[in-house]
Amino acid sequence: MEDGHLTIGGRHVPLRDQVLQALRVAIVNGDYPPGQRLTEDRLAADFGVSRNPVREALRVVEAEGFVVVLPRRGAVVATPTSSTIADMFAVRARLEPLAARQAAERATRDDVASLHAMLEEARKATDTQDFPRISRLNSALHLRVIEISGNRWLSSLATALYLHVQWVFRLGVAERAPHSWIEHIALVEAIGSGDPEEAESAALAHVSAASSAAHENARTGYSREAGSQRPHA
Repeated sequence: MEDGHLTIGGRHVPLRDQVLQALRVAIVNGDYPPGQRLTEDRLAADFGVSRNPVREALRVVEAEGFVVVLPRRGAVVATPTSSTIADMFAVRARLEPLAARQAAERATRDDVASLHAMLEEARKATDTQDFPRISRLNSALHLRVIEISGNRWLSSLATALYLHVQWVFRLGVAERAPHSWIEHIALVEAIGSGDPEEAESAALAHVSAASSAAHENARTGYSREAGSQRPHA
């Protein structure tokens, strides 16, 4: 695998954790798209490790919902279902408006400047259709709003959630990205203006639009464009 995913084992992090992180990134970025069979031998070759840490990593990502084990097929990258998406957006619909409201109340000039810098990065990534970067920035912006909110309870809930948000967004990024960042501009402007009501409203509108798009993507099936152009066995 490219872009720093290979070869691992040289860093001072337990090997099983390195493999787990690399596998998560590969799934979330679409290198292994939904329905892709994940054999221990192929993953071991991809990551340059033995099968043991791969086996441990597969157990974890299965528990996290990124992988399912099917009869006669083994481990396969999961396909987000309408039920999974509905549950995720039910949480986002509560979390993001509150985070936006509190961010509008507490944001400093430097905080707002950091959000505008992320929007500019996203604009450039959208112009060049750098879909993995767009997906990372999408989650990063939401996590930054939560950080600005100063609500540690929201922060404690966010890490695992936004890994899945990034995954679902990545699967429909080609169609969703331009709309998403227009909505993000409205959100950041509301936070920057110090208007909690407007920020909350912008966040709720964004979640609603994202939910509709994700459900439509699940209904019509996930395009191979969401994944890498590189085939995997």
